[in-house]
Amino acid sequence: MIQDLNDIRQDIDAVDRQIVELLEKRMALSLEVAKYKISTGKPIYDREREQQKLEKLGAMASTEFNAKSVQELFLQIMSVSRRYQYSIIGDRDHVIDKMFTPVKQLDISSDTKVAYAGVPGAFAEEAMITYFGEDISAVHVKEFFEVAKMVAEGQADYGVLPIENSTAGFVNGIYDLLDRYQLSIVGEQMIKINQCLLGLPGTDLSKVTTVFSHPQGLMQAREYLEDKDWRQVSMANTALSARKVHEDGDMTQVAIASARAAKLYGLTVLNPQLNVSDTNTTRFVIVCNRHVYVEKANKVSISFALPHECGTLYNILAHFIFNNVNMTSIESIPLTGKQWEYCFFVDFEGNLGDDEVKNALKGIMAETEEFRILGCFPSEKV
Repeated sequence: MIQDLNDIRQDIDAVDRQIVELLEKRMALSLEVAKYKISTGKPIYDREREQQKLEKLGAMASTEFNAKSVQELFLQIMSVSRRYQYSIIGDRDHVIDKMFTPVKQLDISSDTKVAYAGVPGAFAEEAMITYFGEDISAVHVKEFFEVAKMVAEGQADYGVLPIENSTAGFVNGIYDLLDRYQLSIVGEQMIKINQCLLGLPGTDLSKVTTVFSHPQGLMQAREYLEDKDWRQVSMANTALSARKVHEDGDMTQVAIASARAAKLYGLTVLNPQLNVSDTNTTRFVIVCNRHVYVEKANKVSISFALPHECGTLYNILAHFIFNNVNMTSIESIPLTGKQWEYCFFVDFEGNLGDDEVKNALKGIMAETEEFRILGCFPSEKV
Protein backbone atom coordinates (compact mmCIF):
# COMPACT_ATOMS: atom_id res chain seq x y z
CA MET A 1 0.00 0.00 0.00
CA ILE A 2 1.38 3.40 -1.04
CA GLN A 3 1.44 5.96 1.77
CA ASP A 4 -0.47 9.20 1.19
CA LEU A 5 1.78 12.08 0.05
CA ASN A 6 0.45 14.47 2.71
CA ASP A 7 1.24 11.90 5.43
CA ILE A 8 4.78 11.52 4.04
CA ARG A 9 5.27 15.27 4.05
CA GLN A 10 4.07 15.53 7.64
CA ASP A 11 6.61 12.87 8.63
CA ILE A 12 9.34 14.78 6.79
CA ASP A 13 8.31 18.00 8.58
CA ALA A 14 8.59 16.20 11.92
CA VAL A 15 12.06 14.89 11.07
CA ASP A 16 13.13 18.36 9.87
CA ARG A 17 12.04 19.88 13.19
CA GLN A 18 14.20 17.36 15.01
CA ILE A 19 17.14 18.16 12.73
CA VAL A 20 16.77 21.90 13.44
CA GLU A 21 16.57 21.28 17.21
CA LEU A 22 19.66 19.07 17.10
CA LEU A 23 21.52 21.54 14.90
CA GLU A 24 20.84 24.34 17.40
CA LYS A 25 22.04 22.09 20.21
CA ARG A 26 25.19 21.33 18.21
CA MET A 27 25.82 25.04 17.57
CA ALA A 28 25.50 25.71 21.31
CA LEU A 29 28.19 23.11 21.87
CA SER A 30 30.29 24.81 19.20
CA LEU A 31 30.10 27.98 21.29
CA GLU A 32 31.55 26.07 24.24
CA VAL A 33 34.31 24.76 22.00
CA ALA A 34 35.05 28.35 20.94
CA LYS A 35 35.30 29.43 24.59
CA TYR A 36 37.71 26.58 25.27
CA LYS A 37 39.87 27.47 22.29
CA ILE A 38 39.92 31.12 23.36
CA SER A 39 41.29 30.09 26.76
CA THR A 40 43.86 27.65 25.36
CA GLY A 41 44.82 29.41 22.14
CA LYS A 42 44.13 26.31 20.07
CA PRO A 43 43.32 26.72 16.36
CA ILE A 44 39.73 26.35 15.24
CA TYR A 45 40.42 24.25 12.16
CA ASP A 46 41.71 20.70 12.68
CA ARG A 47 41.64 19.12 9.23
CA GLU A 48 42.83 15.68 10.38
CA ARG A 49 40.18 15.39 13.09
CA GLU A 50 37.42 16.45 10.70
CA GLN A 51 38.49 13.84 8.13
CA GLN A 52 38.49 11.13 10.81
CA LYS A 53 35.06 12.20 12.02
CA LEU A 54 33.62 12.21 8.48
CA GLU A 55 34.85 8.64 7.96
CA LYS A 56 33.22 7.49 11.22
CA LEU A 57 29.93 9.22 10.41
CA GLY A 58 29.87 7.71 6.93
CA ALA A 59 30.43 4.25 8.39
CA MET A 60 27.23 4.64 10.44
CA ALA A 61 25.03 4.77 7.32
CA SER A 62 23.32 1.68 5.94
CA THR A 63 24.12 2.21 2.25
CA GLU A 64 26.97 3.68 0.22
CA PHE A 65 24.70 6.43 -1.09
CA ASN A 66 23.60 7.37 2.43
CA ALA A 67 27.24 7.32 3.59
CA LYS A 68 28.18 9.92 0.99
CA SER A 69 25.07 11.94 1.85
CA VAL A 70 25.91 11.90 5.56
CA GLN A 71 29.50 12.97 4.88
CA GLU A 72 28.38 15.80 2.61
CA LEU A 73 25.83 16.98 5.18
CA PHE A 74 28.27 16.92 8.09
CA LEU A 75 31.00 18.54 6.01
CA GLN A 76 28.70 21.56 5.71
CA ILE A 77 27.63 21.39 9.37
CA MET A 78 31.25 21.42 10.50
CA SER A 79 32.04 24.25 8.08
CA VAL A 80 29.16 26.32 9.50
CA SER A 81 30.32 25.48 13.01
CA ARG A 82 33.81 26.77 12.23
CA ARG A 83 32.48 30.00 10.78
CA TYR A 84 30.39 30.50 13.93
CA GLN A 85 33.50 29.97 16.07
CA TYR A 86 35.52 32.41 13.99
CA SER A 87 32.84 35.06 14.55
CA ILE A 88 32.92 34.42 18.31
CA ILE A 89 36.69 34.42 18.65
CA GLY A 90 37.35 37.22 16.14
CA ASP A 91 40.86 38.39 15.33
CA ARG A 92 42.09 37.72 18.86
CA ASP A 93 45.75 37.80 17.83
CA HIS A 94 45.27 40.87 15.58
CA VAL A 95 46.77 38.86 12.72
CA ILE A 96 44.93 40.85 10.06
CA ASP A 97 45.75 44.19 11.70
CA LYS A 98 49.45 43.29 11.71
CA MET A 99 49.51 42.55 7.98
CA PHE A 100 48.61 46.04 6.74
CA THR A 101 48.83 49.58 8.14
CA PRO A 102 46.07 52.12 7.47
CA VAL A 103 47.14 55.60 6.30
CA LYS A 104 45.21 58.83 5.76
CA GLN A 105 46.35 59.08 2.15
CA LEU A 106 49.04 57.76 -0.16
CA ASP A 107 52.39 59.55 -0.17
CA ILE A 108 52.37 61.32 -3.56
CA SER A 109 54.40 64.41 -4.53
CA SER A 110 56.30 65.87 -7.48
CA ASP A 111 59.19 63.57 -6.52
CA THR A 112 57.03 60.44 -6.77
CA LYS A 113 58.26 58.02 -9.44
CA VAL A 114 55.61 55.93 -11.23
CA ALA A 115 56.35 53.12 -13.69
CA TYR A 116 54.13 51.79 -16.45
CA ALA A 117 54.60 49.39 -19.37
CA GLY A 118 54.55 50.78 -22.88
CA VAL A 119 55.45 54.05 -24.53
CA PRO A 120 53.75 57.46 -24.44
CA GLY A 121 50.25 57.05 -25.83
CA ALA A 122 49.66 53.75 -24.03
CA PHE A 123 46.43 53.28 -22.11
CA ALA A 124 48.58 52.60 -19.04
CA GLU A 125 50.02 56.11 -19.37
CA GLU A 126 46.49 57.49 -19.50
CA ALA A 127 45.62 55.53 -16.35
CA MET A 128 48.74 56.87 -14.62
CA ILE A 129 47.96 60.50 -15.51
CA THR A 130 44.30 60.11 -14.54
CA TYR A 131 45.23 58.66 -11.14
CA PHE A 132 48.35 60.64 -10.21
CA GLY A 133 48.09 63.76 -12.36
CA GLU A 134 51.01 65.01 -14.42
CA ASP A 135 53.07 66.43 -11.54
CA ILE A 136 55.00 63.20 -10.96
CA SER A 137 58.03 61.51 -12.50
CA ALA A 138 56.92 58.92 -15.07
CA VAL A 139 59.05 55.98 -16.14
CA HIS A 140 58.01 53.73 -19.01
CA VAL A 141 59.41 50.25 -19.60
CA LYS A 142 58.70 47.55 -22.16
CA GLU A 143 57.22 44.68 -20.13
CA PHE A 144 54.82 44.29 -17.21
CA PHE A 145 57.39 42.34 -15.19
CA GLU A 146 59.78 45.31 -15.42
CA VAL A 147 57.15 47.50 -13.75
CA ALA A 148 56.72 44.95 -10.95
CA LYS A 149 60.48 44.52 -10.52
CA MET A 150 61.15 48.28 -10.36
CA VAL A 151 58.49 48.75 -7.67
CA ALA A 152 59.63 45.71 -5.68
CA GLU A 153 63.24 46.92 -5.68
CA GLY A 154 62.31 50.51 -4.79
CA GLN A 155 63.37 51.98 -8.14
CA ALA A 156 59.80 53.29 -8.50
CA ASP A 157 57.38 54.31 -5.76
CA TYR A 158 54.32 53.00 -7.59
CA GLY A 159 53.49 50.95 -10.64
CA VAL A 160 50.46 50.93 -12.95
CA LEU A 161 49.38 47.54 -14.30
CA PRO A 162 46.30 46.49 -16.33
CA ILE A 163 44.53 43.65 -14.59
CA GLU A 164 41.13 43.22 -16.23
CA ASN A 165 39.22 44.25 -19.32
CA SER A 166 35.42 44.27 -19.49
CA THR A 167 35.49 42.60 -22.93
CA ALA A 168 38.57 40.39 -22.96
CA GLY A 169 38.72 39.39 -19.28
CA PHE A 170 41.70 39.20 -16.94
CA VAL A 171 45.11 40.20 -18.28
CA ASN A 172 47.32 37.13 -18.35
CA GLY A 173 50.20 37.05 -15.86
CA ILE A 174 49.43 40.15 -13.78
CA TYR A 175 48.20 38.32 -10.67
CA ASP A 176 51.27 36.10 -10.90
CA LEU A 177 53.50 39.20 -10.89
CA LEU A 178 51.75 40.61 -7.81
CA ASP A 179 52.40 37.36 -5.99
CA ARG A 180 55.96 36.80 -7.27
CA TYR A 181 57.14 40.31 -6.36
CA GLN A 182 55.04 40.59 -3.18
CA LEU A 183 53.40 43.84 -4.30
CA SER A 184 50.38 45.44 -2.65
CA ILE A 185 47.44 46.97 -4.50
CA VAL A 186 46.77 50.44 -3.09
CA GLY A 187 44.43 51.81 -5.76
CA GLU A 188 42.67 51.18 -9.04
CA GLN A 189 41.80 53.26 -12.08
CA MET A 190 39.21 52.49 -14.74
CA ILE A 191 39.97 53.67 -18.27
CA LYS A 192 37.39 53.54 -21.06
CA ILE A 193 39.13 51.91 -23.98
CA ASN A 194 38.43 52.91 -27.56
CA GLN A 195 40.58 50.82 -29.88
CA CYS A 196 41.22 52.48 -33.25
CA LEU A 197 42.75 51.17 -36.46
CA LEU A 198 45.82 53.26 -37.25
CA GLY A 199 47.99 53.43 -40.35
CA LEU A 200 50.35 55.67 -42.26
CA PRO A 201 48.68 58.54 -44.14
CA GLY A 202 47.38 57.23 -47.45
CA THR A 203 47.12 53.59 -46.32
CA ASP A 204 44.87 51.46 -48.56
CA LEU A 205 43.05 48.87 -46.44
CA SER A 206 42.77 46.52 -49.42
CA LYS A 207 46.57 46.24 -49.46
CA VAL A 208 47.06 45.72 -45.71
CA THR A 209 48.69 42.39 -44.77
CA THR A 210 49.67 42.79 -41.11
CA VAL A 211 48.10 44.22 -37.96
CA PHE A 212 50.03 44.87 -34.74
CA SER A 213 48.63 45.25 -31.22
CA HIS A 214 48.72 43.94 -27.69
CA PRO A 215 46.91 40.56 -27.37
CA GLN A 216 44.12 42.31 -25.49
CA GLY A 217 43.76 44.86 -28.30
CA LEU A 218 43.52 42.08 -30.88
CA MET A 219 40.97 40.27 -28.75
CA GLN A 220 38.86 43.39 -28.23
CA ALA A 221 38.78 43.94 -32.01
CA ARG A 222 38.14 40.28 -32.86
CA GLU A 223 34.82 40.89 -34.64
CA TYR A 224 36.36 43.49 -36.94
CA LEU A 225 39.31 41.20 -37.72
CA GLU A 226 37.21 38.08 -38.37
CA ASP A 227 36.80 38.70 -42.11
CA LYS A 228 40.36 39.99 -42.59
CA ASP A 229 43.15 37.66 -43.72
CA TRP A 230 45.73 39.91 -42.05
CA ARG A 231 48.58 38.43 -40.08
CA GLN A 232 47.98 39.31 -36.43
CA VAL A 233 51.20 40.11 -34.56
CA SER A 234 51.18 40.52 -30.77
CA MET A 235 53.18 43.36 -29.28
CA ALA A 236 54.00 44.25 -25.67
CA ASN A 237 51.79 47.34 -25.87
CA THR A 238 49.23 49.00 -28.14
CA ALA A 239 51.14 52.28 -28.34
CA LEU A 240 54.31 50.34 -29.14
CA SER A 241 52.40 48.87 -32.09
CA ALA A 242 51.59 52.36 -33.33
CA ARG A 243 55.22 53.39 -32.99
CA LYS A 244 56.36 50.33 -34.95
CA VAL A 245 54.03 51.14 -37.87
CA HIS A 246 55.41 54.70 -37.87
CA GLU A 247 59.05 53.60 -37.71
CA ASP A 248 58.72 50.83 -40.32
CA GLY A 249 57.03 53.17 -42.81
CA ASP A 250 55.31 50.17 -44.40
CA MET A 251 51.90 50.95 -45.93
CA THR A 252 50.86 47.28 -45.64
CA GLN A 253 51.03 47.48 -41.85
CA VAL A 254 48.41 48.82 -39.45
CA ALA A 255 48.10 48.99 -35.66
CA ILE A 256 45.28 48.79 -33.16
CA ALA A 257 45.82 51.49 -30.54
CA SER A 258 44.39 54.74 -29.18
CA ALA A 259 43.59 57.93 -31.08
CA ARG A 260 46.16 59.65 -28.85
CA ALA A 261 48.82 57.22 -30.09
CA ALA A 262 47.92 58.20 -33.67
CA LYS A 263 48.64 61.86 -32.89
CA LEU A 264 51.91 61.07 -31.12
CA TYR A 265 53.26 58.93 -33.94
CA GLY A 266 51.90 60.75 -36.97
CA LEU A 267 49.41 58.08 -38.00
CA THR A 268 45.93 58.32 -39.51
CA VAL A 269 42.84 56.89 -37.82
CA LEU A 270 41.50 54.46 -40.42
CA ASN A 271 38.65 53.24 -38.22
CA PRO A 272 37.69 55.16 -35.05
CA GLN A 273 36.19 52.23 -33.12
CA LEU A 274 36.98 48.53 -33.35
CA ASN A 275 35.63 47.57 -29.92
CA VAL A 276 33.20 44.72 -29.62
CA SER A 277 31.53 46.74 -26.86
CA ASP A 278 30.79 50.46 -26.53
CA THR A 279 31.51 50.15 -22.80
CA ASN A 280 34.94 48.57 -23.26
CA THR A 281 36.86 49.40 -20.06
CA THR A 282 40.18 48.30 -18.60
CA ARG A 283 40.81 48.22 -14.87
CA PHE A 284 44.35 49.20 -13.88
CA VAL A 285 45.77 48.60 -10.41
CA ILE A 286 48.18 50.89 -8.60
CA VAL A 287 50.83 48.86 -6.78
CA CYS A 288 53.61 49.56 -4.28
CA ASN A 289 56.04 47.54 -2.15
CA ARG A 290 54.57 48.62 1.20
CA HIS A 291 51.73 46.94 3.08
CA VAL A 292 49.52 50.00 3.54
CA TYR A 293 45.96 50.98 2.69
CA VAL A 294 44.07 54.26 2.79
CA GLU A 295 41.48 54.48 5.54
CA LYS A 296 38.61 55.11 3.09
CA ALA A 297 39.36 51.86 1.18
CA ASN A 298 36.29 49.78 0.37
CA LYS A 299 37.68 46.87 -1.62
CA VAL A 300 39.99 43.98 -0.72
CA SER A 301 41.96 41.62 -2.95
CA ILE A 302 43.32 38.28 -1.69
CA SER A 303 44.94 35.13 -3.05
CA PHE A 304 45.09 31.55 -1.76
CA ALA A 305 45.82 28.02 -2.94
CA LEU A 306 43.48 25.02 -2.84
CA PRO A 307 43.74 21.38 -3.87
CA HIS A 308 41.43 20.30 -6.70
CA GLU A 309 38.99 18.46 -4.44
CA CYS A 310 35.21 18.41 -4.29
CA GLY A 311 33.78 21.17 -2.10
CA THR A 312 37.03 22.95 -1.20
CA LEU A 313 36.28 26.17 -3.07
CA TYR A 314 32.64 26.18 -1.97
CA ASN A 315 33.62 25.96 1.69
CA ILE A 316 36.03 28.87 1.32
CA LEU A 317 33.55 31.10 -0.51
CA ALA A 318 30.97 30.33 2.18
CA HIS A 319 33.02 32.52 4.54
CA PHE A 320 31.97 35.52 2.44
CA ILE A 321 28.30 34.51 2.54
CA PHE A 322 28.30 33.87 6.28
CA ASN A 323 29.85 37.28 7.02
CA ASN A 324 27.66 39.20 4.53
CA VAL A 325 30.70 40.14 2.44
CA ASN A 326 30.03 40.72 -1.26
CA MET A 327 32.53 39.07 -3.61
CA THR A 328 33.03 41.00 -6.88
CA SER A 329 35.41 38.79 -8.90
CA ILE A 330 37.36 35.52 -8.85
CA GLU A 331 40.18 34.26 -11.06
CA SER A 332 42.24 31.06 -10.88
CA ILE A 333 45.58 29.93 -12.30
CA PRO A 334 47.34 26.52 -11.99
CA LEU A 335 50.08 26.38 -9.35
CA THR A 336 53.54 25.90 -10.85
CA GLY A 337 54.89 22.44 -10.08
CA LYS A 338 51.70 21.28 -8.35
CA GLN A 339 49.42 19.27 -10.59
CA TRP A 340 45.68 19.87 -10.11
CA GLU A 341 46.24 22.58 -7.51
CA TYR A 342 45.18 26.16 -8.16
CA CYS A 343 45.79 29.63 -6.87
CA PHE A 344 42.64 31.74 -6.59
CA PHE A 345 42.47 35.52 -6.69
CA VAL A 346 39.36 37.08 -5.18
CA ASP A 347 38.17 40.68 -4.94
CA PHE A 348 35.42 41.65 -2.51
CA GLU A 349 33.84 44.72 -0.97
CA GLY A 350 35.00 45.86 2.46
CA ASN A 351 37.84 47.28 4.52
CA LEU A 352 40.52 45.46 6.51
CA GLY A 353 39.28 47.27 9.60
CA ASP A 354 35.76 45.75 9.33
CA ASP A 355 34.99 42.94 11.78
CA GLU A 356 33.06 41.01 9.11
CA VAL A 357 36.04 41.16 6.77
CA LYS A 358 38.43 40.07 9.52
CA ASN A 359 36.21 37.11 10.42
CA ALA A 360 36.00 36.01 6.79
CA LEU A 361 39.74 36.38 6.27
CA LYS A 362 40.61 34.53 9.47
CA GLY A 363 38.55 31.56 8.32
CA ILE A 364 39.94 31.60 4.79
CA MET A 365 43.50 31.96 6.05
CA ALA A 366 43.11 28.96 8.37
CA GLU A 367 41.63 26.69 5.71
CA THR A 368 43.81 27.47 2.70
CA GLU A 369 47.47 27.42 1.73
CA GLU A 370 49.68 30.31 0.58
CA PHE A 371 47.07 32.82 1.75
CA ARG A 372 47.93 36.44 1.04
CA ILE A 373 46.17 39.79 1.22
CA LEU A 374 47.07 41.51 -2.05
CA GLY A 375 45.69 44.87 -1.01
CA CYS A 376 42.92 47.05 0.32
CA PHE A 377 42.00 50.09 -1.76
CA PRO A 378 39.21 52.46 -2.82
CA SER A 379 37.20 51.07 -5.73
CA GLU A 380 36.92 53.10 -8.90
CA LYS A 381 33.40 53.25 -10.36
CA VAL A 382 32.60 53.94 -14.02
